[in-house]
Amino acid sequence: MIRSVITGTGSALPAHRVSNAELAKRVDTSDDWIVERTGIRFRHIASPDETTGTLATDASRAALAAAGIEAQAIDLIVLATATPDQTFPATATKVQAALGIDDCVAFDVAAVCSGFLYAVQVADSMLRSGAAKRALVIGAETFSRLLDWEDRTTCVLFGDGAGAIVLEAQDSADDGGRGILASKLHADGRHNELLYVDGGPSTTGTVGKLRMKGREVFRHAVVNLAAVMEESLGLAGLTSADVDWVVPHQANARILDATARKLGLPAEKVVMTVDRHANTSAASVPLALDAAVRDGRIKAGHVIVLEAMGGGFTWGAAVVRF
Repeated sequence: MIRSVITGTGSALPAHRVSNAELAKRVDTSDDWIVERTGIRFRHIASPDETTGTLATDASRAALAAAGIEAQAIDLIVLATATPDQTFPATATKVQAALGIDDCVAFDVAAVCSGFLYAVQVADSMLRSGAAKRALVIGAETFSRLLDWEDRTTCVLFGDGAGAIVLEAQDSADDGGRGILASKLHADGRHNELLYVDGGPSTTGTVGKLRMKGREVFRHAVVNLAAVMEESLGLAGLTSADVDWVVPHQANARILDATARKLGLPAEKVVMTVDRHANTSAASVPLALDAAVRDGRIKAGHVIVLEAMGGGFTWGAAVVRF
């Protein structure tokens, strides 16, 4: 039995950290308003010389160091992002070049906040099929480039950053071994108007700005995330009682609390970094995962559930024995 095992995690954040109080100097908002509705206290905003590609490269280097391998050992890079450095080529190829990897498969995945889960399942499938041996799976965003800073309801919610994992195909002697146990993805394009960017190369020729109907997104998120987590646990032959940690997309503290309650999980089992990172889209799950691994909460053998929902709508979950 071949399983895709996480052997290293890493993350990177822009140097500039912005508090709610600082944001209130340029936007009609307040620290109390933001914290009460979202749980967010800080976010990192990329400077002009910090891009999705540079953040992804830094996160990848940290993950490679944690895995104890050289970049040349990687033969697959899957990078999830909604904010690529260029329309083409894929930002994954820029990471490949920056890491000094002579030749590998490298491409981007676009599923917004669910992008990292989509990238994980794609990489897992390729590793289990024998198409690759070791993969870098990255979620990286400079979402601040898409924000309308005149829209107080959305611009306070997002930040920039990157997270990465090293996945390695390993033989597993039994079902109790480490690795990705199950994953499940969904999409429903009928809800495009609830969360989208009003631009694109083939429609307006511009990048556009993020638009969101927050209440409707909240309602869909709680229902969809709880359902896909139960679905993926069922595929793995497990229940919520077997879960050591949930590592969710960090969109809103209220969504995280509501999802945990719907599953009957105690809040202390949910990794939460939204207070310091805000919503970093495809980067949020690997950023939270790396934080919990490095502070010692997530340990070898723990069963963790990764989950996310984003524009499209897209959503998914993966069950991993770490």
